[in-house]
Amino acid sequence: MKNVMKKGKLQGTISLDSVAKKGVYGLGPVEFLSGELLILDGEVFKSAVRNENSMEVEKTNAVKAPFFVYAEVEKWKSVSLPNSVNSLENLENFLNERTPDDAEAFPFRLKGKINSAKIHIVNLPHGQKVSSPKEAHEGLINYTLEDKEIEILGFFSRKHQAVFTHHNTYIHLHLITEDEKQMGHLDQVEFDANNLKLYLPE
Repeated sequence: MKNVMKKGKLQGTISLDSVAKKGVYGLGPVEFLSGELLILDGEVFKSAVRNENSMEVEKTNAVKAPFFVYAEVEKWKSVSLPNSVNSLENLENFLNERTPDDAEAFPFRLKGKINSAKIHIVNLPHGQKVSSPKEAHEGLINYTLEDKEIEILGFFSRKHQAVFTHHNTYIHLHLITEDEKQMGHLDQVEFDANNLKLYLPE
């Protein structure tokens, strides 16, 4: 991520057709910051901005990413969330508290209904050079979702800030709606804990 945000290395270095197989889960941006990527159990979803109000989501393996985090998970176990967990901040704290200090990075999933969410899709103007996070986010479009059935894939790590999480957080998440028509990087979410189920690798 640092290479992309500060050094401007935007070209694809990871071909998703080489990593997408059954049991693989992952996320990252499209090369040249022209969209967002998500792999769920080997299926690759790519989203791109159509305009300020709509996006295009397609399934395709023929795509590259400048950085991409992924893991292979055979089995997931469901974990009930306490009622106090109803936002990204609370979720991060919950995961932080239950994760051993020496734990490696790990993926997690959330499935169910959210009250509201804000997602974005990177949409860098063609040919634009990047030397800072601010420049990397030029053209970015935010989308608001309300009362949607969704799936969220996230990665938690205390060791990868500015590598695959932003410098001020331990988590990086992408959200896709159940109808597969909206997908992007998750910035904010509000939910009732009894409407969402957390899944962790077994």
